[in-house]
Amino acid sequence: MKAVVLNEEQKFECKEVTDRKCASTDVRVEVYAAGICGSDIHKIQSGWRYPLPAVMGHEFSGVVVEIGQEVTNVAVGQSVVGIPLLPCHQCEYCQKGQFGMCIDYQMIGTHHYGAFAENVVLPAKNVLPIGEMDFEEAAMIEPLAVSLHGVMNLRPQIGDVAVVFGVGTIGLLTIQCLFLAGVKDIIAVDINDDKLAEAKALGCRYTVNSLVENLEERVFNYTDGVGADLALECAGSKITQEQCLLVTRKQGKVGYLGIAYSDVLLKERAFENIFRKELTLQGFWNSYSAPFPGKEWTNAIDFINQGRFKLNSLISHRYPLQQVKEAFEMILSRKESYNKVMILPKEVIANESCSENSSRLRQNAVSGTN
Repeated sequence: MKAVVLNEEQKFECKEVTDRKCASTDVRVEVYAAGICGSDIHKIQSGWRYPLPAVMGHEFSGVVVEIGQEVTNVAVGQSVVGIPLLPCHQCEYCQKGQFGMCIDYQMIGTHHYGAFAENVVLPAKNVLPIGEMDFEEAAMIEPLAVSLHGVMNLRPQIGDVAVVFGVGTIGLLTIQCLFLAGVKDIIAVDINDDKLAEAKALGCRYTVNSLVENLEERVFNYTDGVGADLALECAGSKITQEQCLLVTRKQGKVGYLGIAYSDVLLKERAFENIFRKELTLQGFWNSYSAPFPGKEWTNAIDFINQGRFKLNSLISHRYPLQQVKEAFEMILSRKESYNKVMILPKEVIANESCSENSSRLRQNAVSGTN
């Protein structure tokens, strides 16, 4: 098969690689759409720390083209989403259904060849049918499950006011999850006006560009001097990771979804707020619960198929498989404003809508053509 390989020189190369064999409990998925995750960018910037050569890509969807002899949960020809976490299923956390806490987990796209390829082999328990969903939307189930994991466990109350820091893909998905959970008003915070406009289009009542506006003044003004009931950090910035503590009301909740890429050092006032305001702080890593992969994933599939999430508008760029290198270069150079960047291993018609493209690809999958 053709795959984009990250080799020993830390460079991408699109080339033919040997297909992995499909074991008795595995499935082979022909990849139709794969998203580039923010964590993928960090892994490249900070230096790849996983086995090489590697094939990245852990947000993906496609069609089952082969199943092992023991597989019963999916059939050849079904459209599915891939679940990248490979928990050991043996440790004490896995036994409790806390798969995200597994002490010996691996991941598709880091430890094992991922979805920046024509196909990927993974355990049958790591795919879920998606029905007639668009393949590109289905490739966003993984980040949506991350947002759902945070919101479901933070337990917002109907009528709450929330602040969301960082309105990239995870932030915009988190905004939609909060509205679905009954949050009344959301204040979106970012330093990019284009992203704030997207948040406004999704229904955020207020937006704050914290680069040019006084964040605390704005938030307390919007909340009648009380502060927000909830603050969710989705930017992975040490600045916003502290700011969450400054705009939350007494006995409010702070949820951290963004990854800390450097030391987070708190000023005295921010730290004092934790105990003087009796704030509840909670971190959220990944997107899993019991039974595996969890309600985050099954809810995401159901809600997307019900039309309760807007996903197409979050996709800003699409690249064919052979241009993965160019996609990463665009992101790393920041020459263009981007949101979710999709890699499409299958043939794509220029300017075709997500829905049209998925419909055509699905018909081709059934007929066995490209």
